Amino acid sequence: MPVLRWIRRNLIVIAGLLTLAYMILPNIVVMVFSFNKPNGRFNYSWQRFSLDAWKDPCGVADMCGSLSLSLQIAVWATIGATVLGTMISFALVRYRFRARGAINSLIFLPMAMPEVVMAASLLTLFLNMGAQLGFWTVLIAHIMFCLSFVVTAVKARVMSMDPRLEEAARDLYAGPVQTFLRVTLPIAAPGIAAGALLAFALSFDDFIITNFNAGSTVTFPMFVWGSAQRGTPVQINVIGTAMFIIAVMVVVVGQLIANRRKNSAR
Repeated sequence: MPVLRWIRRNLIVIAGLLTLAYMILPNIVVMVFSFNKPNGRFNYSWQRFSLDAWKDPCGVADMCGSLSLSLQIAVWATIGATVLGTMISFALVRYRFRARGAINSLIFLPMAMPEVVMAASLLTLFLNMGAQLGFWTVLIAHIMFCLSFVVTAVKARVMSMDPRLEEAARDLYAGPVQTFLRVTLPIAAPGIAAGALLAFALSFDDFIITNFNAGSTVTFPMFVWGSAQRGTPVQINVIGTAMFIIAVMVVVVGQLIANRRKNSAR
């Protein structure tokens, strides 16, 4: 039958689209319920359409404060993890030194380790050092957690780079700094950007590691968890929808810029 033949030919595409729809469905539910006006404290069933939450996204006490704190931690954790991860990636790919294989294995350990184990380990470290739990302990913990993901993204890009391009720059009398800024960094930039975006998303979204090492500090995921015990305000859905839209816009803009550069190169 023609229909069965068409399904067999496009089976991979259909499976991919269904998987994508399954992944996006929770975001669509959050988006829909950001326009809800529940009768009680819990925003779990649709009542009636309303724009009240969008007009006053900070109407819930301490919510925007926790959101601002999460954004600050995510930005600084992204910068720290990206800088350290990029340097580690270049060192592991470009240089030969003792214990290189062991370091390669240890770098990926946080990715394979359950978050609760890493959270408890970091908490033990901070307590033994006598550090006061708060903003800085959360920031250090997030950098440690995101570092492996940045190294993975950047290292894959550095390994695919053609060293002859840098050799050509040196043959044309470019210095080490000029070669790095004009040749190496632009080529590695997509991997660095991917690692930075991944680090930001992981840091902003993290709950387990933050909960162990935050002390009295309340980030946005911790605020959401605490609100779920008392009642979930619609403003949480508004913030979630806004973050989802911003993430999609960043990806789309990045893809458009990449396509434009590819077309101009032709």
